[in-house]
Amino acid sequence: MTISYDVKLWDIRRNPSSKSPSYMVRWKVGGKEKSKTLRTKALAENFLSDLRQAARNGEPFDIATGLPASLQAVAPRKTFLAFAQTYMEARWIHTAARTRETMTYALMSLVPALVKDLPGKPMDEELRAVLRSYALLPAKRRGEPPAEYIAALRWLESASRPLGDLQEPNIVRAALDAIALRFDGKPAAANAVRRKRGVFHHMMETAVELKELPSNPLKLVKWKPPKTAASVDPRTVVNPVQARALLAAVTQVGRSRGPRLAALFACMYYAALRPEEAAGLRRQNCELPTEGWGLIVLERARPQANKRWTDSGESHDSRGLKHRAVDDTREIPIPPRLVQILREHIERHGLAGDGRLFRTSGGRPFSASAYSGVWRIARELALTPEQAASPLAARPYDLRHAAVSLWLNAGVPPTEVAQRAGHGVDVLLRVYAKCIEGQRPRANRQISDALDV
Repeated sequence: MTISYDVKLWDIRRNPSSKSPSYMVRWKVGGKEKSKTLRTKALAENFLSDLRQAARNGEPFDIATGLPASLQAVAPRKTFLAFAQTYMEARWIHTAARTRETMTYALMSLVPALVKDLPGKPMDEELRAVLRSYALLPAKRRGEPPAEYIAALRWLESASRPLGDLQEPNIVRAALDAIALRFDGKPAAANAVRRKRGVFHHMMETAVELKELPSNPLKLVKWKPPKTAASVDPRTVVNPVQARALLAAVTQVGRSRGPRLAALFACMYYAALRPEEAAGLRRQNCELPTEGWGLIVLERARPQANKRWTDSGESHDSRGLKHRAVDDTREIPIPPRLVQILREHIERHGLAGDGRLFRTSGGRPFSASAYSGVWRIARELALTPEQAASPLAARPYDLRHAAVSLWLNAGVPPTEVAQRAGHGVDVLLRVYAKCIEGQRPRANRQISDALDV
């Protein structure tokens, strides 16, 4: 620690950059200016008085922090809540809206679990609400806390454990147990637990990198998350006859919603598009000849998330393709059947102002709840009661799984399938291993031939 006795103090002044009243204490130690902003003038005056008293008593001041030894000793330790806010602020600009949402929901489990037992604790629902809608947003998006959040926010700020407490295994285990549960107290889905633990692990690695912690405390606890399914369930995969029946049923749902969505679902089945890729598809991305195969050249996707997490303030942000560089594209040859469906869709429903193919009658992107609702009704129309009660095509996304499974079983080389689907070959074969049919008899014959030598 480098110290100095050369201390100069200035008068308190109002912070001009703050919308709400706050006050700045400014001083200089060893020629280096320091400042601290406090919410009230009384707090600022008390802090300035402490600095003056230390200077009169001849205390050494630390040049790095600007604080005298007496205040260094009582400097508050960073709480888990404060570190979570810093972490979210730093990560915000580098992540997509859905990732921000994932981080927020992980912290909505972790922050309330890492608190001290102080009186006046608000209900868990109140704590989650203030975290989701205010405390975990970047500072520039927060503004003044709504009146109904102030009490819960103040309690959280007081009760949040110091970050250093996470070096105690029992504290870490309590946090891990919290992310293993849903907000209603029931066991969480394996994938949800895996995502939340991933956020927690990255936070702790960041804390180590910033020298807030000496080591990642998660490595000290023997805790295993539930296993997740690594491959597609073949029971969800429809055959071509079932797929065509489902696509036809979509056109019968509602006066306009089903007909407007039929081609979007067709893109998911015939071209293996993800829903957000289909939502971002524009006419200029499509080569639709009058005969033969066409081509889709994907450039952008429009994933859906809550408006509070998007850059645009809308429910859909325009983003680059998943797992690819920002300006990368993906070419997908499309069969004549899909070419014809898209041509008819454009002729009947037209295009959005930016050339997008799929939009509501009011010009808005379709929400996930809208197309999921249409799909639910279409399944009831197209499938038998037994099939409708099964996992068969339970989600629109299962159309993409059906497409990739069909290509692999048709004998298309995995490298070509991976290119069209936007996967790595290793991921493709691992995820769709159970959906590749007809391999067992061939393998049996090969083994028999080897044994008969």
